Amino acid sequence: MSWDSAELEQVGTATELELATRRGDDTLSRYTVMWVVRVATSLYVRSAYGPDSAWYRRAIRHGRGRIRAGGVEREVVFARLAPDDHVHGEIDASFHAKYDEYGPQIVGTVVGPDAATVTLRLDPAPRPPSG
Repeated sequence: MSWDSAELEQVGTATELELATRRGDDTLSRYTVMWVVRVATSLYVRSAYGPDSAWYRRAIRHGRGRIRAGGVEREVVFARLAPDDHVHGEIDASFHAKYDEYGPQIVGTVVGPDAATVTLRLDPAPRPPSG
């Protein structure tokens, strides 16, 4: 499943994204505010606080959640990337281009080799059949 172009643009240009993970009982966690970047036709988030962040652990454990950003609210599936995936350089560059105005200390939490290990691609979940 891929993003439709309008959703991709709206989420990709939003400054902040709200992300809630699904729990084992299929309820949503509280929303966590974070940064999001777009590279080509994909959206990416990274855990600024590493692999021990509660939202990140739940995302890995349950694999699904919901996002809100740029007027879009959508169920998503979380896809882990290998730390050596070729796209990490582009993700780093996108975080710098979009967020460097906030200063090197904060941007430094979501770029580089450590951040590559906690990168998730946000894939749109299939919409339930209507009717």
